[in-house]
Amino acid sequence: MDVNVAAAAACAIAGLGVGLTASIAFRWSEREQARGKYGGTNRNQGLSPAQEPPLPPGVDTVLSVLRSCAIVLGEGDEVVKASSAAYAMGLVRGGAVAVDQLLSLARATRRDGEIRQLELELPRPGAARAAEPLAVSVRVAPLGSRLVLVLVEDQTDRRRVEAVRRDFVANVSHELKTPVGALSLLSEAVADASDDPEAVQRFAGRMQIEATRLASLVQEIIDLSRVQDDRLMVDPEPVAVDELIAEAIDRCRQQAAAKQILIAAGGIAGLYLHGNRGQLAAALGNLVENAVNYSPPRTRVAIATRRISSAAALGEADGELIEISVTDQGIGISEKDRERVFERFYRVDPARSRQTGGTGLGLSIVKHVAASHGGTVSVWSVEGQGSTFTLRLPAGQAPVEHRPRTGTSAEPLSETTPQLAPEA
Repeated sequence: MDVNVAAAAACAIAGLGVGLTASIAFRWSEREQARGKYGGTNRNQGLSPAQEPPLPPGVDTVLSVLRSCAIVLGEGDEVVKASSAAYAMGLVRGGAVAVDQLLSLARATRRDGEIRQLELELPRPGAARAAEPLAVSVRVAPLGSRLVLVLVEDQTDRRRVEAVRRDFVANVSHELKTPVGALSLLSEAVADASDDPEAVQRFAGRMQIEATRLASLVQEIIDLSRVQDDRLMVDPEPVAVDELIAEAIDRCRQQAAAKQILIAAGGIAGLYLHGNRGQLAAALGNLVENAVNYSPPRTRVAIATRRISSAAALGEADGELIEISVTDQGIGISEKDRERVFERFYRVDPARSRQTGGTGLGLSIVKHVAASHGGTVSVWSVEGQGSTFTLRLPAGQAPVEHRPRTGTSAEPLSETTPQLAPEA
């Protein structure tokens, strides 16, 4: 009996010790939670799972599918939850919000419970100070009684597109007003000079020039609208490079003959591209036309074609590219202008553009056509010596009926000379 009594006493003492230990641990846990001290953080989640304050039901799931950067802040501005995009954008560092404006908005929302929205410009993470800032839209809202939700959406690309659209509309309006205004004034001049046949003929000729310029501008705006999204061709077809060159030369034959400019075509014959024939013809025609318009009289414009490796040219997977280069002996392009010649309505020499009827859209169309066909366009130029514009496009296969028989080779293109005007 004494043994049983001793065992019972020992069990009672052990149970009392366990109970006291559990009570102390429970009280310590309650005290720590009341203090709100949240220790170690997790890079992707803010607080460790054991230390997270509870989120309202479903919030975690919603945050995981949002496109915006999401940050959930606790009562002490500590990061409870943060999406990986918030870290990538530099909004959260080391488990804390790194942008003072966001903290200020969150604190104001926590005080009065009002939803706030603001647009900010933030520096790009890891970029130089001169780099374009990020344009973001910030929305801050209370999440329950203790938490604050911060949503940040990157609007940089949308703002850039809107700026381009505004500039395009403004430039189009300006460019259209010039020939339309000229036509209006010339029509009044014709009416006032009805008794002078020579003046009527002279004004009518000017009206024809302005009408042609207006028609060219409208057509190039239409062409640009078709290719400016840079999407790859949906239903491409084989396009013979020789035919594109012949069409480009024929398009500029009259202007070249008037200035006694020789147009020479050389290189590999029988090459084919895969794409939209109309767009490719417009792109090459614009390059040749620019070369003729910006070259002095009695000079030479050369068109050369060759086949190159895409690995060597672009550093991409090995494949074949068709390179078409157009070289002139014109006025050349300065270094500062070379970076902008492919912009819409940008003109290296505005006075020369007015004389030649240029719209400033030709090279922009070339750039977008090249992009939509999976290629590139580049320029080399020296002021006073001329320029070379180079199109590099993926090579295509000739139609079956046009493929050469085994053992035959393509002949080089012969020099092509437009009919020149007699020398003065």
